[in-house]
Formats: sequence, structure tokens, C-alpha cells
Amino acid sequence: MRYFDASNPEYVNARIRARKSALLADEDYRKLVRMGPGGIARFMEETEYETEINALGARYSGTDLIEYALNRNLSKHFQDLLDWSQGRLRDLIARYLRKYDAWNLKTIIRGVYSGASAEAIQSDLIRAGELDEALLDRLSEADSIETVVEELEDTMYGEPLEAALEEFETDNVLVPLENAIDREFYTHLLDNLSTDRRRDGPTTQYVEFLQAEIDFRNAQNALRLGRSGADLDPTEYFIEGGKLFEQSELRTLVSDTDQLIDHIRNSEYGDDLSRALDELADADSLIQFEHALDAALLEYTDQLSTIYPVSITAVMSYILAKEREVENIRAIARGREVGLDEAEIENELVIL
Repeated sequence: MRYFDASNPEYVNARIRARKSALLADEDYRKLVRMGPGGIARFMEETEYETEINALGARYSGTDLIEYALNRNLSKHFQDLLDWSQGRLRDLIARYLRKYDAWNLKTIIRGVYSGASAEAIQSDLIRAGELDEALLDRLSEADSIETVVEELEDTMYGEPLEAALEEFETDNVLVPLENAIDREFYTHLLDNLSTDRRRDGPTTQYVEFLQAEIDFRNAQNALRLGRSGADLDPTEYFIEGGKLFEQSELRTLVSDTDQLIDHIRNSEYGDDLSRALDELADADSLIQFEHALDAALLEYTDQLSTIYPVSITAVMSYILAKEREVENIRAIARGREVGLDEAEIENELVIL
């Protein structure tokens, strides 16, 4: 029996192998950190970003050109994944790419809140999720946060945003709205998927990947809250579906960072994150720890893709690798723009 009924994983993975071979190598990032924004754009023009750089070069320059080219290229690649895939495979890819619906909604809310123009907001969108372009454009043109929430009434984000709107109106901060969007995305990641780890197969491996991502997000949020010293309820930031934390224990762990680090160290992720945890404990380097989480998730997904090379896990490995490339180029361009030295920029990169 085939893994995906009415799906086409062999075809999709054949296309992905060609795309993955075109990704930048770590040595390319080391070249880029020595370049300014103009040099980075010229370098990109000699790669598979050529189409986007040429299309946008007449309107933008410098870091803006790089940012918008990266966003457009990422949208193209992930839309291709959806166009290539069929059946259950497409469903599983689409549900993960809803993360870009969450990204876009947060971008729109921030833009509307700050009074940015619709054109400026739309330039920052990554159109790789399920929300259609007409809706995203209407949201970008909204004159208030309340209008954005009303427009989303019939989507999966409608109810949680409506519930968060009152807190936003009381405190005039975006955190409740952004948190509601993120939690809704993660809440539906595991819909209709068995979490029985006694079973084996690509679906089980896919679920393990999703659970690891939820665990890492909870760990990141817990450490941020613990280090911030802010009087916030950590259970409001807890995402269901992972294995690392129970909601009931989170308040205690957040109040004691050393205990939180020990909790992660003693988990199934302890070996993969041991070096990052040591750095975190010794130098309070939360940024480096977050980069280590990203690298660990990418390596974990690569391992899964070798177990089932023609499956959804190989697709997820490519998605994370492409995201890593885009975020690394973005970090280099931003770092060069503000005058960071090469060592400082390299600390911002996810290098395996």
C-alpha cells in the first residue's frame, strides 16, 4: 500500500533534489559577510535569485532590494511545492506552510498599527500560505486593527483574534494578537494526525518533527520570558502538542532559568543541545541558543529524510533548508547595513 493515497511523493522529491542542490553552501555565507549590500545583490544575481533581483532592481536598491527579492523567491519556491504536490501530501505541506499566513498576518497587524502604507506592507509579505492574495491585499489596506480582525472573522484566526482584541484595546500592545495568531497555527499542526509513537512510518516521523518544532518553540518562549523579567503568565504562551513541557509546570520553570535549562538538558533533546545549553548557562547567550534550536531542528529533519527519502520528511527538510538560506542572507545584509563586523554577523547565522 502506498504511503500517500492519491499523492505523488516520488515526483515532488525528484523536483526537490534539484532545488536543494542549488542552495548556498556554508562557504558562500563566509564570502557574503565580507560584502556590502551592493555586492550581496550582485552575488545573488549570479544565483537562482537572478529573476527576483532583475525584476525588483529598478524599484529598490541595497538591503531593501535583497529583502524583497528573498521574500519573492521564497514565495515562488513554496508555491511550487504546492503546485507540484497532490492529495494527502499536499494537505500536509499546506498545513505547515500556514506559518506564512501567520507571518503575513503579524506583518499586516504591525504595519497597520504603525501607520505604514499598504504598498509598504505588501512588499514585506511572503505569499506562501493558504490565505488568498485578494484577502491579504484588503487586510494591508485596512485603516485599523479592528478592521483587520473583522476581515478575518470567517478564517481559523477569527475567534482567537476576536478574543485577543479586548486586551489589545486595553493595553495598546500587539503581543496578545501576535500570540493568538501563533498559537492558532501551532494548534492545528497536529489535526487528525496520530501521535502514537509505537507506530512507524513517514507519518510518525512527520509528527515527531512537528512535535519537536512545538517543543523548541515552547523552550524559546520560556527562556525569553524567564530572561525578560516581565510579569507575564507563561501559560498564555504555551503551545499544546509537544512532549518537552506540561503547561502546569511551565510557571515554575520560567521563574527559575537554571531549572529550566536542566529540564531541557535532561530531555530527549539534551544531547543535541548540550553545547548550546552550556553557552546559555555561561554567557546568557539567548540568541545563540535560539540559533542552536534552529540548527538542531534542521539536522533532526535531515535525519528523518534519510530514513524515508521519498516522503513528507524530505519535503520538510528542504523547506527548513530554504528558510535557513533566506534568513542567513537576510541577517548578513542587515548586519552589513548597520556596520557589524564579520564575527558579529557570523554569530547571527545558522551554520551547521
